[in-house]
Amino acid sequence: MQQPILDWLKHSGFFTFMTGYKWTWPACETLHFVGMALLVGIVMGVDLRMLGVLKRVSFAPLHRLLPWAIGGFIVNAITGFLFFAGDPYQYASNPVFKMKLLFIALAGVNALVFYLIPFRRVENMGPGDDAPISAKIVAATSIFLWFGVMYLGRMLPFLGKAF
Repeated sequence: MQQPILDWLKHSGFFTFMTGYKWTWPACETLHFVGMALLVGIVMGVDLRMLGVLKRVSFAPLHRLLPWAIGGFIVNAITGFLFFAGDPYQYASNPVFKMKLLFIALAGVNALVFYLIPFRRVENMGPGDDAPISAKIVAATSIFLWFGVMYLGRMLPFLGKAF
């Protein structure tokens, strides 16, 4: 990332908010955890249904939960930005952070692929119905990517240029 942007963040109100109060970083960590639980928990339910693990559940009830997963993603995007603003040089120079962002981007592309290709074939799936192979591939990829995001996020302090 370019130096002027990092300098601006280091002198911004976001930096002051994250570093000026003892409660902001832990509060953001808590919100980030809740957002990740919503996002990954719901996406995992949908993915496992595609893979046949929850075959007794219709697809529609799981799909109705996706707005909560999107809400969790939004919470994580906001808190993630605040973390970055709280220590921009540390994050920008950490290759593990860059890998985490790549996994998030790939998970987003994977979700788009799901809605462009197999979604129409699974939206009316009832109990006992089997998902097409395209949906299973997207689901397995999603599980891999979101576990990768969680692993890389947790390992940020320990891998690459540690905090």
